Amino acid sequence: MAHNDRKALFLDLDGTLLTDDKQIPQGNREAIYRMLDQGHSVIIATGRPLGSAVLQAERLGLTSKGCYIIAFNGGVLYDSFERKAVYRSTLPLDIVKKTFEEANRRGIHIQTYRDDRVVVEPVCDDELVREYSRKMIVEEEVIPDVALLDEEPVKMLIIDDRDPAPLQAFREWVASWADGILDTFFSNDQYVEIVSKGLNKGNALLQMADILGIDRENTIAAGDAGNDIKMIEAAGLGCVMCNATDDVKAVADYITEKNNNECGVAEIIEKFVLL
Repeated sequence: MAHNDRKALFLDLDGTLLTDDKQIPQGNREAIYRMLDQGHSVIIATGRPLGSAVLQAERLGLTSKGCYIIAFNGGVLYDSFERKAVYRSTLPLDIVKKTFEEANRRGIHIQTYRDDRVVVEPVCDDELVREYSRKMIVEEEVIPDVALLDEEPVKMLIIDDRDPAPLQAFREWVASWADGILDTFFSNDQYVEIVSKGLNKGNALLQMADILGIDRENTIAAGDAGNDIKMIEAAGLGCVMCNATDDVKAVADYITEKNNNECGVAEIIEKFVLL
């Protein structure tokens, strides 16, 4: 394959590559393997912590040459074949401490991360973090104070499984003092991500394409949720699952006919990637 024919496919996991019960349909798997055999690259792009994303990549068999991961919504870019990070963006501990203190004052669940585990203070050692840990297949670590972390984390997450209003109010509080320092966004109705300014799947796509030496017009993104919008907009071809929310469909270059349970990703690969 000529160098300028190489394509990079950026795939969200939940609601896109994976079925509703978190499996990869056989049709998606086979199409991805055919794509890799032709010399293209496949990049998992997820808000999940790196450890969870690596585990998923291993379970999906996406660890060969040409396989990469965008974890933490762009906080870490990872080479699945070489098993090493090629980029990392972190949050200063004083900002993490300030954000935790305000969340605790408001009674909002807040957590942060090491690469392979979710980290909470004792006040948030609760059912929300246990449910999150089960879902993401990561371990939980409880520390007395986030100021004791021995390395800067990549992101924070606040969770409310009953009412999004406190999450929105907290976003407004963050914006009141951290504009230009932090970005916040809903990754679903219950989760608000707190990351370094400019950190998102869209910028991560552009960074990864640059690292891979692939032109932007040869990048394809597929997603279904709000945290995929910037990635879909940044890609040369932005594909949106037919099971996506309306705001995501509004930015699509292409909307799949098949949903995430029906091999919608294979549809994209067969239509736009395979020779």
